[in-house]
Amino acid sequence: MVQSNNTMLIGNSDESRHGNKIGMESKKVDSAKQHLRHVEKDVLIPKIMREKARERCSEQVEDFTKCCKDSGILMVVKCRKENSALKECLTAYYNDPTFYEECKMGYLKEREEFRKTGIPTKKRLQKLPTSM
Repeated sequence: MVQSNNTMLIGNSDESRHGNKIGMESKKVDSAKQHLRHVEKDVLIPKIMREKARERCSEQVEDFTKCCKDSGILMVVKCRKENSALKECLTAYYNDPTFYEECKMGYLKEREEFRKTGIPTKKRLQKLPTSM
């Protein structure tokens, strides 16, 4: 009887350890999907933020670009108003935590897709040549 109880206890403890390992492994996988390396946090996501912010501030970018082209060398003096408007628009996006999270989630989605397929986003988005 004692042996069967010990065996039973050992069996239960092995199962519970195994169950915990599985639970821990799934937590590691989930956290690995969300984990960001230093370069991702400090370089890649801010790059995505800049690109998206430029798209969203396209009107200010166009105004500043036009002013610079029209002003030539005097652009530093003549385009202060346009430059300030552009900086204000971009800075509002850079400092917005929800915008950061949006860009981060977009990056994580792209990274996950790359890890599944091995194909970079740029190549995945290119149209395949069709023959007729």
